Formats: sequence, C-alpha cells, structure tokens
Amino acid sequence: MKINMYPPCPQPELALGVEPHTDMSALTILVPNDVPGLQVWKDDNWVAVNLLENALFVHVGDQIEVLSNGKYKSVLHRSLVNKECTRMSWAVFIVPPHEANIGPFSELVNDQNQAKYSTKTYAEYRHCKFNKLPQ
Repeated sequence: MKINMYPPCPQPELALGVEPHTDMSALTILVPNDVPGLQVWKDDNWVAVNLLENALFVHVGDQIEVLSNGKYKSVLHRSLVNKECTRMSWAVFIVPPHEANIGPFSELVNDQNQAKYSTKTYAEYRHCKFNKLPQ
C-alpha cells in the first residue's frame, strides 16, 4: 500500500504531483479523496478522470500487459496538484511474488503472434523498471 499526499500548490500549472508512469503491478486499486487530479493518457491526450462518490479506480498494470502479450495495456497516468485543496489517494498494488516468472501466456503466442515481451522474474522486472533499463 502507498499513501499519496499532494498539498495545495499556488501555481499548479508549474508542478506535477506524480510524473507520467505505468504501475509495475498486475493491478492497482486506487482509493481517492474528493479532490480531482488523476489523468490518463487516451487518444494522444491527457484526460481527467471523473471522480465518482465512494468509487475505487482499478488500473491494469505492467504485469497484465506482459501476461496478455500486449492485448491489455498498462494505464499511463499522472497526478496533478490543486491550487486550494490537498489531494490524497491510497494505492494498493497487486503484485506477483519476486521469484515468479512473468512472460506472455503460451496460449497467446504463435507463428502469427510472436511474444512481444521476454520472460523474467518479477524481481528482474522491478530492477529494470526502477533503473530505467530496457525490458
């Protein structure tokens, strides 16, 4: 679990709460407070995510993208700060064990649909992602 807190910022146009990224998890469950600021990359634009009362957001993460051989895409997202209000969110990451081998499901790979991702342990994947190394 990760708790994010973005205090008010007098010039929100000059700051990001969190830079654009995808999550390393298989899934991320996000519980936001009532201050907007989550955006997703869709159709070559940043789109604000509308808040729904008492709703959770579920993001597809990198591990689902790898397992599905790219059929399901990890959600590219970012967080913005607010001029007047503190924005908070609580993220729960659903991840495989560090020693688990993660690669495209064999049922999704054939002569017409080659593997788009190499198989590696989740620990190796995390190391590459944290160090901005090629996957």
